[in-house]
Amino acid sequence: MIRHLAPALLLALAATAQAQTPGASLESLLDYARSRNPEYAAMRYEAEAAAERIVPAGALPDPKFRTELRDITRMGEQNPSVLPARVGSTRYLLMQDVPWLGKRELKREIAELEAQAAEGRATGTWAELSARIKTAYAQYQYIHHNTALTRELLDLSTRLEKVAQARYAGGLAAQQDVIRAQIEQTGMRTELLSLDNEDRQARARLNTLLARPASAPLEAPTRLRPLPPPAALDAAALEARVRARNPQLFADEAKVRAAEKGRELAYKNRYPDFTLGVSPIQYQGSVKEWELMVELNLPLQQGSRRAQEREAEAMLSAARARLDATANQTLGELEGQRSAFDAARRTEALIATSLLPQADLSFKSALAAYENGKVDFATLMDAQRQIRIARQSRIKAQFEAQMSLAEIERIVGEDL
Repeated sequence: MIRHLAPALLLALAATAQAQTPGASLESLLDYARSRNPEYAAMRYEAEAAAERIVPAGALPDPKFRTELRDITRMGEQNPSVLPARVGSTRYLLMQDVPWLGKRELKREIAELEAQAAEGRATGTWAELSARIKTAYAQYQYIHHNTALTRELLDLSTRLEKVAQARYAGGLAAQQDVIRAQIEQTGMRTELLSLDNEDRQARARLNTLLARPASAPLEAPTRLRPLPPPAALDAAALEARVRARNPQLFADEAKVRAAEKGRELAYKNRYPDFTLGVSPIQYQGSVKEWELMVELNLPLQQGSRRAQEREAEAMLSAARARLDATANQTLGELEGQRSAFDAARRTEALIATSLLPQADLSFKSALAAYENGKVDFATLMDAQRQIRIARQSRIKAQFEAQMSLAEIERIVGEDL
């Protein structure tokens, strides 16, 4: 029975390993990186840590307790003692520091905004990481498709060599035609070696982004990610989404609001903080007196406080300027990538609908004419190269569109 179960178990384990190997789609890589990339995990933990600072920031300080043993010799009548029942009196003091009205709320709000900024940085880290994965995966697909195209054209060149050999055997063509076909095949085999090296490098880059060993296996890409419709890349709509969703802008806006709260807190430091206390006094075995205490600091160092206020104003101005700079840079990058994406998509459409059919028709015509002895082999090879150039140009345009889309989504902060 065990012998019968062993093959099924091996098949199940193989299927599980196959399912756990990413690479067949971009989504599998992103899901893997989201749960395993250490850089993104570190930023998430930092955001969680920042969120945990909110409660302590708005809490009251811990109360303080003091004990004073008075007259421990009882007017010299006894040896010194530290027992409350044997000293002249014992004073217990419980004190609580209380900031000026509104200071605790401002500190809590500042901590909340700093937590939002940390969350924005974590989201920005994921946007950067996902864009790098999308870009590396687009390169991986580009190499994979170029390799498939080169192998297909190598097969075509092999068939053309056979046609040239048949014509040479019949005395209808020169031996040079066969040699040209073989030279073309050698060039393609050399290119396949170069593509194989690029493929290994692309796999290493992707595995590095996934925090996997560089030589870990990856599934071959199955399909290109579909491009969004043109309406999704409208300039005004994209700009609105960037202002609402870009992680860096979100973090900088949170920093501006935190700086505004920091300025308010600096001005509230003109007012004193308090310490409230209650003190029972024990004589021998019983408490016979109670005292209340109010203590406040005197904000007399006006020069120091004015400097702190000017510092808060400068920090606010810096945060606002940084937000403006980030917005200008981000929107400029967006427009550049949007233009590049549009050009790549239009180029790919033009090649698919015009250049490729023309090149294919030219090749078929040249092949028929060569078989009938109407054109030479060089003309046929030129027609084959035109097909190759057209198909490579289409793959390149698809790759450039995927690259630009990845950058646009990084800038927007979400998938389109």
